[in-house]
Amino acid sequence: MITVTSVPRLRRGVRLSFDHVRETHVLLFPEGVLVPNATAAAVLELCDGARSVTEITTVLGERYSGVREDDVLAVLNRLGERRVVAWT
Repeated sequence: MITVTSVPRLRRGVRLSFDHVRETHVLLFPEGVLVPNATAAAVLELCDGARSVTEITTVLGERYSGVREDDVLAVLNRLGERRVVAWT
């Protein structure tokens, strides 16, 4: 179970990139492609294996209003279920 002190990172073989044709982020992984919404893409960009959920929430809170740790945790839990995010 992840907590606010957990440190997320993209799993091995997973890559977030920007598709210029579709003008959206795509998450590439061995099993396929996932098109994250803008919220998930903002969270994924910060999953570097160094920042905790609290630190990610702080960075996002500086960019956007109303960012809550519970919301960031929910996004990361869904991404974890899809097996694209792991925790260190």
